[in-house]
Order: sequence, then structure tokens, then C-alpha cells
Amino acid sequence: MKKVLITGGAGFIGYHLANNLLLSNYKVDLLDNFSRAVEDQQLMALEKNDRVNLINEDILNSEIANKLDSDYEFIYHLAAVIGVQHVLKSPFDVLVKNFLLLQNTLMIAEKQKKLKRFIFASTSEVYAGTLKYYGLKFPTIEKTPLTINELSEARSSYMLSKIYGEAMCLQSGLPITIVRPHNFYGPRMGLSHVVPELMKKTVESKTGSIDVFSPNHKRTFSYIKDAVNMIQLLAESKLTIGKAYNIGDDREELRIIELAQKIIDLIDNKININCLSTTPGSPERRIPSIKKVNQVITYVKKYPLEEGLKETFNWYDKYIFSGNEKSAI
Repeated sequence: MKKVLITGGAGFIGYHLANNLLLSNYKVDLLDNFSRAVEDQQLMALEKNDRVNLINEDILNSEIANKLDSDYEFIYHLAAVIGVQHVLKSPFDVLVKNFLLLQNTLMIAEKQKKLKRFIFASTSEVYAGTLKYYGLKFPTIEKTPLTINELSEARSSYMLSKIYGEAMCLQSGLPITIVRPHNFYGPRMGLSHVVPELMKKTVESKTGSIDVFSPNHKRTFSYIKDAVNMIQLLAESKLTIGKAYNIGDDREELRIIELAQKIIDLIDNKININCLSTTPGSPERRIPSIKKVNQVITYVKKYPLEEGLKETFNWYDKYIFSGNEKSAI
């Protein structure tokens, strides 16, 4: 039976990836220190599977490699300090901790006896500097030259940590595949992201209106179940070693104000939208090209935006807005 380690495994992407891998008969170890994730009903149900092992350890511990097994065939490195609010609040921690998290996970990988792939979760933010200073072509291809933002900007810290992380991975001598997520959404992602944030505002509005920042910025969104399917297929392909891939959607582009209206219509709440200022550092547009992905794997998107939003809202309404569960940070 193939064995997998997922760092940050109790979090949003890790949880859904684990469920996907179990369908393919993997044995999955989830490594997490619960600094952001929560042990909710969904995670506890996942733990009951005899092919799942939850390891509550801090990857920042330099001795972590000595505490883990040496027979993983796949390592998915998802652990990182992420989220705009966290990045703006603690940019120094982002730079230091994201480096150390990756360094220690690479040390784990180096001790594996039959490692087939190390998958590094980078970010769409790596394109932000190029967009700001030189402009991007949309949809954006992976070969786009990367440019860094002004180093004193707090938001630059996350982008820098991931660009440096990509370089570390590519120079490690390990069988690496890099994925660059673009606006994933779905159940269990916490509330500090645009989709659940807008849902929460709509549900809790007592004034008949909600505030929407960066209303004219454009995005495409990828439902988490589609996203983890794509990531797993790329990890299992021999053609993806040493390469980076955008993960996301390149078709259903919409403005944030349009996303807000879809959410309002879904919830069936008569709410008005107050268009506010642009969030500092937020890219005006973000649309990934997934042509490179489609050259390697065959995957047809299963969740249109409306369906994904409906599943997401139903989960948040049942577990978070009702107070039955504590949300991830």
C-alpha cells in the first residue's frame, strides 16, 4: 500500500487531499501542530479510518525528521504561514517560518528510502510583482518571469517565501513537483478568505447591506475537490518532475462584486452591496492558464462555481454559522 505524508495535513487542503488519496487506497499520515487547524467532527471522522494517522507535531522542530517513518512514497508539503491577515500582521514570521518549515520537510524527504515525489504548495502570489511592474498576460502561464515587490511591503513576505521555496525545492536534488494554487475555496477553509467571509457577512448582516472591498478586482475560483484531484494526478505523473503547475480554473472569471451577488442570491437574503476601497496589495486580476496541466493529465472540472458555492455554504451554515463547530483560523 502506498504511503503518504501531508504536512499541514489537518488544514483545509490537507483534509480534502487526504480524503481523495484514501479513495486511491493510500495510507495517509497527517502532520500538523494545530496552530491554525481545528480538530472538528470532519477531522475526527477521518481519523477513524485505519489508513489515517494524525501526528500532532511541530515541523519547526529541527528533530522532526528523526520522529517520522522513512517509507513515504509521496510527501505533500502544505504547511505554511498563509492568509492575508496573518501575512500583514507578522511578515517576519512568514519569511522565517516558511523557510524553516520547508527546510525541515526537505530533511524528512531526504531520509525516505523510496520517495517518488515531493509536492511543494507554492502560490499564485508569485506572479504579483510581475503584474504590478510589468503587467501579465491572462490567463497567466507558468513560464511568466517572476518579479519581486518592494521588500519593505509586508505582503511581499509571503510571495518571497514561496519563490525562495520553489528555488530550494528545484535545487534539492529530490523528485519535485511544484503547484501554484489559485483561489481555492470550499468547506473547512476558515473564515479569513473571500468566499466564507462574504457568506458570513451576508448571513449576519443586520443593516441590509454588506461591505465589499476591491469590488472590481477579477478572479476565477477553484472548488477544493477539483483542486485536490488535479494535484494528486500531477503528483502521480512521471512527466511532472522538476516542473511548476498552476492549479485553478481559467474559465469562470468574475468581479468580486459579482461573487458577492452570487452569494447573496444563493443565501436568498435581500442584501445591498457597499463597494469600498481596494485592499492594499491585492492584484487587480488573477486567472491561471491550465494548458500546461492539461498537457499532462486528463481532468474535467466537476464543480461549476454555483454548485461549489452551494456545497460550501451548506457546510458553513450547518457547522460554523450555527455555532456547532469552531472554524479554523
